[in-house]
Amino acid sequence: MRHIFREYDIRGIFEKDLNEKVVKLIGYFLGEKIKGEYVLVSFDARTHSPILKDWLVSGLNKAGKKVINAGMLPTGVNYFGNFVPLCLEGKGKVNVGGSVQITGSHNPPEYNGFKITIDKKPFFGKDIYSLGDEIIKNIDLEIENNTEAIEYNLKEDYVNYIVNQFSHLKNMELNAVFDCGNGVAGVVLKDILEKLKIQNYEILFEEPDGTFPNHHPDPTIEKNLKWVSVAIKNGRDYGFAYDGDADRIAFLDKKYNYKGDILLYFFAKNMKNPCVISEVKASQIVYDAIDKFGKAIMYKTGHSNLKTLLYEKNCDMAAEVSGHIFFNDRYFGVDDAIYVTFRIMELIDKGFDFAGEYEKLPKVYNTDEIKIKTTEDKKFRIIENIKKYLEENKGKLNIKKIIDIDGVRVVFENGWGLVRASNTTPVLVTRFEANSKEALEKIEKTMKEIINKFL
Repeated sequence: MRHIFREYDIRGIFEKDLNEKVVKLIGYFLGEKIKGEYVLVSFDARTHSPILKDWLVSGLNKAGKKVINAGMLPTGVNYFGNFVPLCLEGKGKVNVGGSVQITGSHNPPEYNGFKITIDKKPFFGKDIYSLGDEIIKNIDLEIENNTEAIEYNLKEDYVNYIVNQFSHLKNMELNAVFDCGNGVAGVVLKDILEKLKIQNYEILFEEPDGTFPNHHPDPTIEKNLKWVSVAIKNGRDYGFAYDGDADRIAFLDKKYNYKGDILLYFFAKNMKNPCVISEVKASQIVYDAIDKFGKAIMYKTGHSNLKTLLYEKNCDMAAEVSGHIFFNDRYFGVDDAIYVTFRIMELIDKGFDFAGEYEKLPKVYNTDEIKIKTTEDKKFRIIENIKKYLEENKGKLNIKKIIDIDGVRVVFENGWGLVRASNTTPVLVTRFEANSKEALEKIEKTMKEIINKFL
């Protein structure tokens, strides 16, 4: 059971890992940690999410919390509910002490889990592991069924908020395609587009369906963008795609699929003296380019890590290569792909030349994430051994710099190689980048030979 308590969230297979007893205990012990009176709960499109909601609510009620059930929503809308007062009938405006989004994100349909916010901050790392320890110690505690909750239309609050924030886009001519992947993006997206009277667009796979009948909702995998690419070939100018819980986005035009770090650069170019944060997997050209007109900070991978540093540094925004994008500028510093959609649409409306600006950057060649299977108990030890080896052979390998913020990012003369232990699965994650194909092949070969010494 301990394996379901992960670095950034709680996640496992429905009934096998996330059974009634465990989920009720998660609700109870989580409720004990939330100081505020009210807890917001919402869920994604997975077929078992409503069942998990009932079990979780039973545990939260046992802990004496007043549960607000916001129904099926994107994760970003759940986060939003932590930052705005909710107008409860007969209670006036209240603020929640925390929230839980029930979601399996981009995992296969049998998975589900919980993304947790307490006091407006992500609940992760040692806090999640400690919660797991408490539950294991008290596994025999019985919790009765009690699904009592205050029903609340947070969707309406969110839609009205976004429409108000982007009222300057009313009647915009867009010519775009949106792929919701049968996740929860479709719950709010069409309503916002219609209220803003956006012209000329189509929405694919809008209907939430936790069996994901058309394609798996993970926009980092190229084959899942096939339908968007076809629509662009058939005349659409832009394409947007979302993961299952709509906290990650993919954005494409007629020439390129722009990763999260490149989108960070585009947004930074449209800010005055920007301070931005990205992760160890991000391209060096992004850091170098932004540092010429602002400040770019490299940090650990992981949406919870980036959100936390964003709060601490009070930077304008942060982004992961995978499409988690967090705006502190004009928003709440959370990864909300629906909100990001309208920030991209602002750039389109301004006539921003995405392809032109991208092509002005130095040409580099890089790989997608390459994952190497290992075991949970070995993965961090392997990284430590690799780091020690690299330090000892720095001169021999012509290494310019070793960055150990998260795993090891090795900087060579013509590029860099990264190897880090995944915080959520038993794999090592690698990525490589260089200023030529030949240099990329050399760096990849060198790094893989070193990794293989310690597998």
